[in-house]
Amino acid sequence: MSKGRIFREAMKRGMVAAPGCYDCVGGRAIERAGFDAVYMTGAGTAASLGYPDYGLVTMSEMAENAGRIARAIKLPVIADADTGYGNELNVIRTVREYEMRGVAGIHIEDQDFPKKCGHLEGKVIIPIDDYVAKIRAAVSAKADPDFLIIARTDSRAVLGYEEAIRRANAAIAAGADMAFVEAPQTLEETANVPKLVKGPCLLNMVWRGKTPDLSIAEATEMNYALMILPGMLTRTIVGACDAALAELKAKGRHPVPPSDITPQQGFNLNGAAEWDRYRTAFRTDTKQAAE
Repeated sequence: MSKGRIFREAMKRGMVAAPGCYDCVGGRAIERAGFDAVYMTGAGTAASLGYPDYGLVTMSEMAENAGRIARAIKLPVIADADTGYGNELNVIRTVREYEMRGVAGIHIEDQDFPKKCGHLEGKVIIPIDDYVAKIRAAVSAKADPDFLIIARTDSRAVLGYEEAIRRANAAIAAGADMAFVEAPQTLEETANVPKLVKGPCLLNMVWRGKTPDLSIAEATEMNYALMILPGMLTRTIVGACDAALAELKAKGRHPVPPSDITPQQGFNLNGAAEWDRYRTAFRTDTKQAAE
């Protein structure tokens, strides 16, 4: 069963909550925590490469990172694909590159390139005809019908709420599997998105962002199909690193990590048991196997 199909089966059971990560360590942690999906954050991926979320990371860098995470876990990965990295031709290649790496789905937005984080000011939006053409191209490029094309619109901040809903519906009509209205600004706007959009909807929960803070239960009640929490682990990691380094600087001694695990336990979290089996699995000599 493809990862796209696994994700769609999860949606049948109710709204899917997908915490965000930017590497395999985070992806495995989300899997251990019992969630049904993982979101690969574009902002976190950019930060891991030393850049702000300003469209500075290339398609190949983003797709390869998404593929690494997808290969490391059994959960489906939904990934940020920014603007599709160009026009319809670039979008087609983008879909193919993400899909062949085992990703379950991607979202593509209607910002001009280079884009900005959806919760920042100064975004530039492309014409709706250009946006819808890119969504049609993305849908046409799917090899697996279960691979998800999620149409994101950032037009709320620039062109208003009504235009954002119009664009979301135009993308659904063009074949998108889900609509992502980025950064509704009030509780009423947020609650009305799934009522006004003629298809499944994604809610992006960004801490201290433009959208009101909602719980998983509240988003479920509003009939969202998917809730992503892209920056949760990234910001937690930054805070934990700063605190640990400050303690080391002040005390001159290795702080006790929050996990407080041994090296072997750390390796076990990343699949050591499987690899340990291979050490002797192919040996026929008893002495060699023992070594």
